[in-house]
Amino acid sequence: MATLLTDEQVPDAVSVPARGPVGRSPSRLAWLRFRRDKTGVISGVVVLFFFVVGLGAPLISLAYGKDPYTQYATPSNGLLTDTGFPIKPNGGIDSQFWFGIEPHTGRDVFMVLVYAIRTSLLISVAVVLLTTVIGTILGITAGYIGGRTDYIISRITDTLLSVPSTLFMLAFMPVAWAGYMATGQEIPVWVRAASMIGLLTLFGWTRNARLLRGQVFSLREREFIEAARVTGAGPRRIIFRELLPNLWTPILVLATLDLPTYVTAEAALSFLGVGITQPTPDWGVMVQNGSGLISSDITYLVFPGIGMILFVLAFNLLGDSVRDALDPKGSR
Repeated sequence: MATLLTDEQVPDAVSVPARGPVGRSPSRLAWLRFRRDKTGVISGVVVLFFFVVGLGAPLISLAYGKDPYTQYATPSNGLLTDTGFPIKPNGGIDSQFWFGIEPHTGRDVFMVLVYAIRTSLLISVAVVLLTTVIGTILGITAGYIGGRTDYIISRITDTLLSVPSTLFMLAFMPVAWAGYMATGQEIPVWVRAASMIGLLTLFGWTRNARLLRGQVFSLREREFIEAARVTGAGPRRIIFRELLPNLWTPILVLATLDLPTYVTAEAALSFLGVGITQPTPDWGVMVQNGSGLISSDITYLVFPGIGMILFVLAFNLLGDSVRDALDPKGSR
């Protein structure tokens, strides 16, 4: 017997959409692969922590109640000896000074380290941005145009790669600051920072340009580039619409691997005396001071040393994870 259905019992076919396969973009797939990499996620959290500390240094100073420049400890208030060292053990660590007191200056080591992270990261990020932009432009130009343009850019790259960059910086920095030294003026912090950024960029873009040049050489003969030429696309359209989307992966991977390199390079220059100097907080300056006091108290070297090791290690691991997520075939 047929059963009659009332209006309320009739299923609404329109309200039940058909479920088909759900497509995922390459960026979504890369993000899913990265989330499954526990090492990459942990490294990303550590790196994010350092950036939050560096960018939020003024807020941390406000909450902590101290700044990195004030002399909080003196022999007169009983926190330093007559020779300038903290009276309390372990560098003067207590509830008031979390990481201790800096000898002779009497500054709070915790705030000096927070602002040192800020200084090093700002300089390193500026270098990475400049080297990435310059290296990308020159690498794509050399690889796509070829001929005499490629020859000139390649010879410049080879010349810069053959120069011992650290020795050049050690020799060039005093020359660049000779005008200030001759008059006995204090070299401004922005001059020191600009000099380091300029020289690190001068020698740093070559790696990016050489790698991207090779990538463009392999891409410009591919079928989709030939198809774009046949349809009448000009060089600008081919570069921005066809080449660049296929180069974002190596560009991003290079940037993530370059940042810890420039952090250590900036710290090394400051350690050698041709970068940031006292009283400006800097990772290299803190390591330099700590190494000079290691015979009396290793505490002054522990915090900046461990901080730099953690940051560089975490960023290198993050770079490897980003590379594997963006190009899973490359890790096989």
